[in-house]
Amino acid sequence: IVNQFTGDGVMALFGVEKGAAVGCRQALGAAAAMVERVRELSQSLGDELDSPLRIGIGIHSGSTVVGGMGYGQAFYLTAVGDTVHVAARLEALTKDYQCELVISEVVATRAGVPTTALPRHELTLRNRQAPLTVLVVEDAQRLAARLAGAGDTVSASP
Repeated sequence: IVNQFTGDGVMALFGVEKGAAVGCRQALGAAAAMVERVRELSQSLGDELDSPLRIGIGIHSGSTVVGGMGYGQAFYLTAVGDTVHVAARLEALTKDYQCELVISEVVATRAGVPTTALPRHELTLRNRQAPLTVLVVEDAQRLAARLAGAGDTVSASP
């Protein structure tokens, strides 16, 4: 569920109807699809760009408060809570780690992603006391392919 656009960012909700495990796999599939579309766009605009377009994605899974917000035609489904905050912080970390995707270990576990080859960091995020283990993914498409190779179907359209 595409939830909101803020500047050049987008927040999407996964697993609202089908649960966390399916939602985590769908989010990883969507990340791979978004990376591919940005690469295609970057190639098609290559002569007009000083450098290739880049995308950074953060994915976290956890409890949130999900509900309707607004009124009339301005009504939309949204989520609030620590999980949303953490996902935004993970997206910001993609700049520090110079990667396409930063996911929490919770996402990897729920999605059933093989993680032994992924760099792992334990850190404390702003406005949060408990440390969080995150995984740095340089190639979101390769990760989605590994998930698909583990027997799960990954599909999404950003």
